[in-house]
Amino acid sequence: MNKRYINEIYVTRALAIMGVLIVHATSFPVSQYDPNTFTFEAYSFLNTFFRFGTPTFIFLSSFVLFYSYYHRPLTSQLILGFYKKRLLYIILPYIIFSVIYFMYNYEYYSSVFTTRELVSTFFNQLLTGSTASHLYFVFISIQFYLLFPLLLFAFKKWPGLVKYSIILGFVIQWAFVFLNHQYGLIMNKGIVSLSYFSYYFFGIYLGVNFDKFSNFFSFEFKWKEKLLSGFIWIIWAIFSIAHALIWVWTRTTGQWAENLVYEALWNGHTFFSALVLLQASFYIYKNWSTKLNNVLIHLGVVSFGVYLIHLLILNLYQKYVPMPGDSLLYHLKSFGGFIIVLALSWLIVGIVTRYKYSWILFGATPKKIPYKEKEKH
Repeated sequence: MNKRYINEIYVTRALAIMGVLIVHATSFPVSQYDPNTFTFEAYSFLNTFFRFGTPTFIFLSSFVLFYSYYHRPLTSQLILGFYKKRLLYIILPYIIFSVIYFMYNYEYYSSVFTTRELVSTFFNQLLTGSTASHLYFVFISIQFYLLFPLLLFAFKKWPGLVKYSIILGFVIQWAFVFLNHQYGLIMNKGIVSLSYFSYYFFGIYLGVNFDKFSNFFSFEFKWKEKLLSGFIWIIWAIFSIAHALIWVWTRTTGQWAENLVYEALWNGHTFFSALVLLQASFYIYKNWSTKLNNVLIHLGVVSFGVYLIHLLILNLYQKYVPMPGDSLLYHLKSFGGFIIVLALSWLIVGIVTRYKYSWILFGATPKKIPYKEKEKH
């Protein structure tokens, strides 16, 4: 069964990677600025509001896999091909960048660890996705890849499960959250894929049923689609603003609500963000200029490489560009950090991916970038 390519997803990836970069660019002002100022509150709001990037990538990875694989015969050749691609295009770049980030911190590690401890520390970080703060995304993706053949088999054998996949995702995720909250099983639960099953199972549902929602994404609304779309955007706005504001309150007062409140607001914020961003991408693709679309599509194509390298560039930027005392220059540096890191990461990955073996560093990219063609009138 031939499925149409959903080029709009590259726009979604572009929006998601910009969200990731904004979060990391604002993390420095949030950690350094005076919490008793409106400026701090603004940075804090932005830092939390844009935390939709990585969860959106998680949703997209599941969506793309089930959209691509669900309607194909489940054979050993299909599964072997799947694992070969993940090994070459995801795990290999992950290992290489884990080494790069570990070596970036080598001076510190070598001052506190023996050689044996250094090796042990590296492998522990490699096996937990913690050589850098953002690599957990690849680590949990690997966990999902291990589960993927089992999930694909289950949903193909019992297709009725697809109808309940979103509910199942939330049930599994929140069962894990509650158990971990109650018994403290895993200190850093963010490196466990169970923490993201609502996104993965939402991706399963939409990947299998995408064609049924063509009106919703093409904006050819009947009254039901209009009502549903408006409801989703309102719920997204409520969760997003509430999540950002509770963190402003916590950071400015030092007071904490119940942990599960933060968990619920984060989950609602980022879950609806994934759907809103996907729908917004279809709107952008349909209504914005061809040039702007193609800029976003290119960023979406190289987004995995940008994700891998951007934190290294940001750390170097923060390390070697002095922090000015003047408040205006401080804000320019903070904003400039986002622009410079985006531009340099994009430029480096864009140049490297022109070459044959670029997948070793930055994973696979399409042989031909799916630019939008200019409409003929």
